[in-house]
Amino acid sequence: MSLKTNLTHIESLEDHKSVIENNENVMVCCGRMGPMCIPVYDVMEELENEYTNIKFADMPFDSPDARVIRDLAECRNFSGLPFTVYYKNGKVVKATSSIQTRDQVTSILDEQFGK
Repeated sequence: MSLKTNLTHIESLEDHKSVIENNENVMVCCGRMGPMCIPVYDVMEELENEYTNIKFADMPFDSPDARVIRDLAECRNFSGLPFTVYYKNGKVVKATSSIQTRDQVTSILDEQFGK
């Protein structure tokens, strides 16, 4: 059920917990292989080499365990995929929905995690 990306795949609640606990800065894109999601995965794959202090991961939106993202208070009013959640030290510091450009993503990364 994993997404066709070169990112770290979060397939379960255990994977999610492990990624969040073992990395100070995490960006998780929860979506499908659709037209609004693929550009975000592409940006994340590009940025992985530039932002070595951040763990980039994806999670399939339709997986039952994706409720760990879908049910977040920060995502309550989201309607467009993907849901992208940024964690610092295990806490949600930012969440966005729908397509994001490279500039939008990098401004969030710089603001939340430093350059």
